[in-house]
Amino acid sequence: MSRLERTMNRYRSLRCSGIADELQELVAHAEANAVSYLDFAEQLAEREQQVRERKRLAGNRKRAQLPPGKQLEDFDYRHQTTITKRQVHALLDFGFIDNRQNLVFIGPPGVGKTHLAVGIADKALDAGYKVLFRNALELVEELELAEMKGELKKKIAQLTRFDLLVIDELGYLPMSRQARYTLFQLVHAFYEYRSLILTTNKDFTDWGEFFHHDNVAVPIIDRVIHHSSIYMLGGESYRLREKTTAG
Repeated sequence: MSRLERTMNRYRSLRCSGIADELQELVAHAEANAVSYLDFAEQLAEREQQVRERKRLAGNRKRAQLPPGKQLEDFDYRHQTTITKRQVHALLDFGFIDNRQNLVFIGPPGVGKTHLAVGIADKALDAGYKVLFRNALELVEELELAEMKGELKKKIAQLTRFDLLVIDELGYLPMSRQARYTLFQLVHAFYEYRSLILTTNKDFTDWGEFFHHDNVAVPIIDRVIHHSSIYMLGGESYRLREKTTAG
């Protein structure tokens, strides 16, 4: 085994794979350009940081579980005129995440609510934030299962490790009393601590319908809309338009 290979193995044992993988190239560049010891040490550290950052972002993206094919660049503002490109781009400094605020997109099915939510979440991942996407029904089922196991607090603690939680399609189906309880626990845990993006087909005045007028509806709404930006989307369904066009 050569000296270079032994050194590379030492870096790997120290979990510096970024340096190990590119050490031969870095050494050759340093020798060819008479790089000083300090500059070489800086290059090693910089390369390792770059590799670790790429791995961190890739890991965040995998854990986020965003549905594919919903980039902001593909959003059709010509069709969805109730929100502007300027309004959406103003959110991409992610001050709402830094300030623990929420975004709520309200509108009928097919008008682009999920596309906007996922597109913004995708940009948040690029900016280094930890994001998780969940369909509302799936999320409630996860919370109910955790409650049955006596692990609701543990499950909510896991969710609050994310900087941003996207809850999609809230309100499409009525919720049981247990589901309402677990959802309240989650919203309460996120309140002024982490950020939510919600998409829903119901205005807040109609939330009592799928909460069965339960008293928990009011505190959930209160915590969601406090420190929130709310966007009412209208217009014709994208999916209906595409089907009509195809026909």
